[in-house]
Amino acid sequence: MPGSAKAMTVCTVGGLVLVTAYTVTLESNGWLWFGWVVLGLLTVGVMLARS
Repeated sequence: MPGSAKAMTVCTVGGLVLVTAYTVTLESNGWLWFGWVVLGLLTVGVMLARS
């Protein structure tokens, strides 16, 4: 896995952890989940483009 795809994967997983923690401690925020889904789709796109 090239460096950029690996970095995006780390950011996506880290973002999932942060959004989940925010949802558990405060309240659900649809924009945060939407942003995470967009980041996840971009990560998948980068991984597919690299392979």
